Amino acid sequence: MKVVAIVGSIRKESYNLKLAKFIQTRYQERFELEILNVRDLPFYDQDIENDPPVVVKEFKSKVANADAVLWVTPEYNGTIPGVLGNVIDWLSRVDKVMIGKPSWIMGASMGHLGTVKAQLHLRDILFALGISSPLLPGNEVYVGAVHEKIDKEGTLTHEPTVQFLDTVVDNFITWFNHHNR
Repeated sequence: MKVVAIVGSIRKESYNLKLAKFIQTRYQERFELEILNVRDLPFYDQDIENDPPVVVKEFKSKVANADAVLWVTPEYNGTIPGVLGNVIDWLSRVDKVMIGKPSWIMGASMGHLGTVKAQLHLRDILFALGISSPLLPGNEVYVGAVHEKIDKEGTLTHEPTVQFLDTVVDNFITWFNHHNR
């Protein structure tokens, strides 16, 4: 299975990026995970949506060629970050590469609630007409107090969280295989 991760943070030391990299390393025997670069995407512009810059075409192609998308989002002002909204705008227009593509969501924050509000908003967005992405239900991953659960190298060291991720990964693979029969 080929999965692309879209991380809604462009900060170099982003906890959400570290979480995506941890997933990439820990489960490399279970699926291939490519973390896409959202930093270089220009702002969505309807004037150029039919002939977007090469970076947009390449980004959309990677999503189109993936079997599934892992969304890893921080929470800014109680919702998804602007960079993630921009990605969704590009993906939801013209060729609409997300339609029917399975998704799953997780997020990390230093707060105790993780990214609950952002993930709720993202779930709603993923069901919008231009996206229409089936979503793994009931396996929310809210990594709260992440700064206490991840070391400087980016390794998740909090064993209950790691065990929970193991369960969610198993559930996603089972759901994905059932969904794609």
